[in-house]
Amino acid sequence: MTKSTHDADVAFIQALAELLRENDLTELQVKREYGEDDSLNVRVSRQKIQAAAPAPVAVAAPVAEAPAGAPAPAAAEPAADPVNDPGAVTSPMVGTVYLQAEPGAPAFVSVGAQVNEGDTLMIVEAMKTMNHIPAPRAGTVKRILVDDGAAVEFGAPLVILE
Repeated sequence: MTKSTHDADVAFIQALAELLRENDLTELQVKREYGEDDSLNVRVSRQKIQAAAPAPVAVAAPVAEAPAGAPAPAAAEPAADPVNDPGAVTSPMVGTVYLQAEPGAPAFVSVGAQVNEGDTLMIVEAMKTMNHIPAPRAGTVKRILVDDGAAVEFGAPLVILE
């Protein structure tokens, strides 16, 4: 490799890092072909730091008294963050999610479906490559958190298995 090729590669990688920052991306991967047996594979990624959201302030609403002997109303549970769910299956890459192998085909899984370890849950397309997302363990699909054709980030929750 010549000095000018090395300098061009360094400039290329710096340009990719700048592109990552300017477009608020978390990962970028590029393969550059120079010749039959000469190529450069570059993967630039960064950890996105999320600012903590301010805690919501609860305000007590007036409560009407229930008649004696009436059951108390159930308290509403706050929606749990799917990222923290122990059954969450997350995206291993940035890409586009597909819930079926091709348009019109049946979905890989549906809510309530039983899956075995290694079964395909969905596909994430990245850089024109279809990456099958396998079930990390056997279980039941509790929730599907993404829509077909949706863009996902690295680490985004895709499904919840129980």
